[in-house]
Amino acid sequence: MGRIAKFARRTFLIGATAIVGGAAFGFYHYQKVADNPLKNNLADGEATFNPYVKITADNKITIIAPRAEMGQGIMTTLAALVAEELEVSLEQVSVEHGPTSGAYYNEALLNEGAPFPTFEHSIVQDTIRSMMGAMGKFFSLQVTGGSTSTVDAFEKMRHAGALAREMLKAAAAQELGVDVAGLKVEGGSITDPKSGKSLTYGALAAKAAVLTPPENVQLKDKSEWKLLGKSQKRVDMRAKVTGAPTFGIDVSLPDMVYGTVKMNPRLGGRMTSFDASAAQAIPGVIKVVEIDCQFGHGLGVIAKDTWTAFKAAEALVVEWGDAPYPADTASILKLIDDALAKGGGVSLRDVGDAGTQFADAPRDKIVEAAYTVPFLAHATMEPMNATAHFKDRKLEIWSPNQAPTVTRYICASVAGLEQVDVTVHTTMMGGGFGRRGEMDFSAYAVLMAIAADGKPIKVIWTREEDMSHDMYRPAASAKFMARLGDDGLPVALDGMIATPSIMRSVIRRNMPSLGDAPLGPDKAITDGAFNQPYTIPNISVRGIDVDMLIPVSFWRSVGNSSNAFFHECFMDEVAVAAKLDPVALRLKLMADYPAAAKVIEKVAEMSNWGTNTAGHAKGLAFCLSFGGWVAQVVEIADTPAGIKLTNVWCAADVGLALDPENIKAQIVSGAIYGLSAAMNQEITFADGMVEQKTFFDFEPMRIHQAPQFHVEVLENAPHMSGVGEIGTPPAAPALANAIFALNGKRIRSLPLSKEVKFA
Repeated sequence: MGRIAKFARRTFLIGATAIVGGAAFGFYHYQKVADNPLKNNLADGEATFNPYVKITADNKITIIAPRAEMGQGIMTTLAALVAEELEVSLEQVSVEHGPTSGAYYNEALLNEGAPFPTFEHSIVQDTIRSMMGAMGKFFSLQVTGGSTSTVDAFEKMRHAGALAREMLKAAAAQELGVDVAGLKVEGGSITDPKSGKSLTYGALAAKAAVLTPPENVQLKDKSEWKLLGKSQKRVDMRAKVTGAPTFGIDVSLPDMVYGTVKMNPRLGGRMTSFDASAAQAIPGVIKVVEIDCQFGHGLGVIAKDTWTAFKAAEALVVEWGDAPYPADTASILKLIDDALAKGGGVSLRDVGDAGTQFADAPRDKIVEAAYTVPFLAHATMEPMNATAHFKDRKLEIWSPNQAPTVTRYICASVAGLEQVDVTVHTTMMGGGFGRRGEMDFSAYAVLMAIAADGKPIKVIWTREEDMSHDMYRPAASAKFMARLGDDGLPVALDGMIATPSIMRSVIRRNMPSLGDAPLGPDKAITDGAFNQPYTIPNISVRGIDVDMLIPVSFWRSVGNSSNAFFHECFMDEVAVAAKLDPVALRLKLMADYPAAAKVIEKVAEMSNWGTNTAGHAKGLAFCLSFGGWVAQVVEIADTPAGIKLTNVWCAADVGLALDPENIKAQIVSGAIYGLSAAMNQEITFADGMVEQKTFFDFEPMRIHQAPQFHVEVLENAPHMSGVGEIGTPPAAPALANAIFALNGKRIRSLPLSKEVKFA
């Protein structure tokens, strides 16, 4: 309790500084209802009820989904939350991404980021969770990330739909001269059963929108749901397959010019000199400009078309400065390994006294292992891009981004403008995975727009520039040690994980004025290891922040992506040492956590655990991440061409499944992302530069390598979770454990292709 109290005091001071000290205007500001940003741009005959609903006189209903749609189906699920309470079908509505506004703040993002296990609750812990969530509103964090979009919207957007419904009913009651309680609402119309008279939402919208909203509205009981809890057709699917949506790369404006960037390949290094004469001699090149900001240093090319800009960038002759980090992979990893060897670090959860348990432990009762994982790129299919127009001290930017309010703040700062003079349009995006929560691609477009003589400019990165100038998932090293009791079960577990801090890196880029101000421990360093539902009498998992200037950032499932590999591979090693079946071991250790035990039982049943076809083997892994309890079994086969993935079974408990088929799709997507990284992917450095340039040398899983997926969604957990990331963490350890089961080869370093061949 002492450590929790110490951390709580530190966190409270940080939060209090932000909330009470003026950065966020205190309790009154938190209680104040945000202005409705839709009021500013209503079309003729259009009315709005709150930041999520617009209705026209001709009965066109628009629902605002203020989170980035990057393939995860969030537009559909968020729209269903409003439509459910508004008593309309998804076929009756259109869905738009919301404008950039603090009204769409993400409270759950910071609430879920509190440094405590999901299953632990106390007055102190829940107070800190609430306080951190409140900061999402104070700082206007309109952000898509942390698998929080649905969790954050669940109450807000249902309430918005119910509020609009009740205001429309009140207007109908006035119009029809009847008691509102007797009205029937269905399919976008309100009917008085006694008279048979009916009015559409469109006919009532203008009158209803000016009524005083009711203070309290009743949300529908789950038993009354017509849309939620059932699988829905994706609202964006038809448009996508017909090429209708505008992705960032599709933006087209009158009188537009085009550009690309060539930044220092030694990340964070500067330019010593450059010669742009050859580039400027290429027909169609308009200008070469210097780019110098907190995100990088290099050159931008402005041209009549993108291809010309690409060719001109190739022709630039630049002498690049040195990198502010070790020059090659071996030296970088040694820095991490040295930090691990030095020890220390911060533990966010201490149970018992793990240290003393190893002092007198017999050697044959000790299990030890060391693991490493590499840097990883996000590798989105659509390369980084943004379009910007700077004219008359006004800035407009079209950006496929995951954080509109942060984009506005950063772009205003880069351009020397007030935020009120910056308009951000969030486009569709071809993949995000956390990469589009970064600000570099938008900032570079702004700097080039300032030099574009009042013309809009679309800036597209080459694939090579994109891959070699990412904000990477950090490399990490870990050591784990367990003491086994007489029954074979671990009585103590001690872990150390060393890796660069993502939060420190993000703050350095986006809030450089803070410098290296201490903001408490970075949960991501041990996330997926310190907070797992295993009952072991003595547990300590420490995180060591390796201060390194390679830019790192949020990658799908963040710290869980590394730490689940460490933790779950080690639990497999414990099971082997204890001569226990991996399923049996987990069920014994998870007896106090029913949601965990039930997903283990379910995945064992689905996969016929304990039975194997000749030449086949199965591996198991579990991870609780973002509130989702997920167990996976990977089956592989030994073939003449190499190891073939044949089946993946997954049981996921999300507490409340709003759209089961979409959840299954996201679990599969996350697993493929994790398996791709586990099999083949790593980012390496030579002479300070990233060596990988495209999908050829950062290879994802190919179609012929994809196994059959079998997913079951459970609803036993006490709280609803997000789903966009929870399928990723168990994938790598389940595959590694399957390889051990197949051939006895224990691989403790990724990617696995360094030691085995995949068919």
